[in-house]
Amino acid sequence: MSSLPITVSSIDGDPIEDRQAEFVERKGFGHPDTICDGIAEAVSRALCREYQAEFGRVLHHNTDSVLLIAGDSTPEFGGGSLNSPIRIVLGGQATAEVEDTTIPINEIAEQAAHGYLETHFEHLPSGYVDIWPHLGPTSVDLQDLFDRGDVLANDTSIAIGYAPLSGTEEIVKTLEPRIWQEVDAAGKDVKVMAARSNGHLHLVIATAIISSQVSSVEEYLDVKGKVRDLALAHARARTDREVRVDVNTADNPDNEIVYITETGLSAEDGDDGGVGRGNRVTGLITPHRHMSMEATAGKNPISHVGKLYNVLAKRTAERIATETDATFANVHMVSEIGMPIAEPDAVDVEAATTNHSEIADIVRSEARKLDEITTDIIAGDVELF
Repeated sequence: MSSLPITVSSIDGDPIEDRQAEFVERKGFGHPDTICDGIAEAVSRALCREYQAEFGRVLHHNTDSVLLIAGDSTPEFGGGSLNSPIRIVLGGQATAEVEDTTIPINEIAEQAAHGYLETHFEHLPSGYVDIWPHLGPTSVDLQDLFDRGDVLANDTSIAIGYAPLSGTEEIVKTLEPRIWQEVDAAGKDVKVMAARSNGHLHLVIATAIISSQVSSVEEYLDVKGKVRDLALAHARARTDREVRVDVNTADNPDNEIVYITETGLSAEDGDDGGVGRGNRVTGLITPHRHMSMEATAGKNPISHVGKLYNVLAKRTAERIATETDATFANVHMVSEIGMPIAEPDAVDVEAATTNHSEIADIVRSEARKLDEITTDIIAGDVELF
């Protein structure tokens, strides 16, 4: 570990703050893409628990190929109807047989997917979702990497983490859950887009309103007003910039064309989803930042560097930003397939400090904690999307 190639350079602060513009997006908890991320991760965790109970260790799997095919509904004020069901395809690979023992991977996956939906989406009837499990046997080559003495990286990949969030990022991330938690008629499918430009902050919010909770256009508009007021107060408490908020801007109230849904989810009618198309490990989409394109949800938490290193890079950056005099840290990591996962091929850090040796020590220290990250991921205690 002492030979880990680490480069550290000093910067003045978070470079995003020097930009005239910053765009930040969060696809909320009930967005179709985020639903797929959540299901993929729930399936992975369920397999991990089954493998540990049966064999005392996690076996190779990747369940990150989840596809949501939207259903069909007829939302009406006061409550409409659900017509064609949402279909969710569970793809990926998992270890299905060990010597004479067969693991029912598709049954486990289907139960985990249904359990995730039933736990988190109370307005979504279980009978309105068809789960199609299609997990295949795991790759022999990747299983071989998994089974060798040391845990070896399964891929050559780049991971990125930074800390702390910018003011705009913090506003977007903390606003989304408040909307569906505090506005009764708001569903869990909320998307928040922020555009900061000079002294202005523009928030564009899409919120699926539950049709049974509003009996008229007037009541719907009242709910929109509550969402807007909440967003304005939330942002103004966290920035001195001039704030503007727009909610459900595609509405045409005069013709009763409004964003109402039966379930609070756009997936019920026309909006498909897939793993990895949404939030990164920060819980955000940040095009002005360096970002990894890896989908973290559903990848195995033992050897998949696309998952582990992004969490590791984020945790390393957070520790640098909290335990040193650095006001900002940006961490890049590179893995090499077939090499011990605890030894990244290279780490590059940009930090707002000149104390480079302390940062290098933190990088080495965090790289030794991959087992801890794995444990936290299986327990569901790590933010991945």
